[in-house]
Amino acid sequence: MRCAVVGAGAWGTALADVLARNGHATMLWAREPDVADSINRQHENRRFLAGAPLDDSLRASTDLATVLDGAPELVVFAPPSQVLRRITAESRPLLGSPTVAVVASKGIELNSFSLMTSVVQEELRGASVVALSGPSFAAEVAARQPTAVVAASVDDAAALLTQQAFSAPEFRVYTNDDVIGVELGGSLKNVMAVATGICEGLGLGFNSRAALITRGLAEMTRLGTSLGARPETFAGLAGIGDLVLTCTGSLSRNRALGAEIGRGMTLDEALAGKETVAEGVITTRSAHALAQREGVEMPIVEAVYRTLFEGLPPRQSISALMARELRPEQD
Repeated sequence: MRCAVVGAGAWGTALADVLARNGHATMLWAREPDVADSINRQHENRRFLAGAPLDDSLRASTDLATVLDGAPELVVFAPPSQVLRRITAESRPLLGSPTVAVVASKGIELNSFSLMTSVVQEELRGASVVALSGPSFAAEVAARQPTAVVAASVDDAAALLTQQAFSAPEFRVYTNDDVIGVELGGSLKNVMAVATGICEGLGLGFNSRAALITRGLAEMTRLGTSLGARPETFAGLAGIGDLVLTCTGSLSRNRALGAEIGRGMTLDEALAGKETVAEGVITTRSAHALAQREGVEMPIVEAVYRTLFEGLPPRQSISALMARELRPEQD
């Protein structure tokens, strides 16, 4: 079928390559002319996914109208979370009949606290919206290493279409109808990865990392269930699976940023010169405010927030976590 991918960062490019390899006529929208040029001429995204050969049939353009021309049956949105609404709104008049919109961006919109599928649903009235999430580094997907993800939607047919479009021998897609749980798992794990990186930067070891990941999962589940998610979703690919990958993998931008903070950099210093987005920074703001609104206790999110935005020294943040009132493990 005809597919379009909006957003040519590493993740958008890797997903576009999966679709093209599966035989779908796929166009990729890139904001940067050099990205579109390198994809079309060298079959490689040299800026964001260097070293990964892309399918010869994949084409890219900087013109959104060209990419969305002809009413593609499946449109994947993969820009940074905080520009998703603008880009989706720009796409709306270029799309014809209602389509299946797959949301690969991960995050919580500032101020509105909307999840990414909600943003797209609000901007593309009538579209069937699917969240695609799970433990998946773009470079490993592009290298065709075995990967499993989740396509979540309240529209069973849209989830199945997404599953069928993306599934390949090395890319396994499961379906799920718990959109809130899948989306929160994919966004909140980035905050926990920043926290894990901070611990690493401080020179703390495996004990600390294991405790943080486990208690981080408890926080994610606590907020998720308060918003209507099912707790078992956080025990799946989009929950513990993505959490472990992002907190431990060497390719994790959020973990790497946290490590720089732990070694003494300020947030501005850690962000300086980076072209790729560490979504955990913005999600920390959103998650902190959302937890306060919902009255949900999230001490790790609180500690990361205070370290990133209030100047609390990282070691004091860890000490504050360890000095919390003693309590049962289970809520």
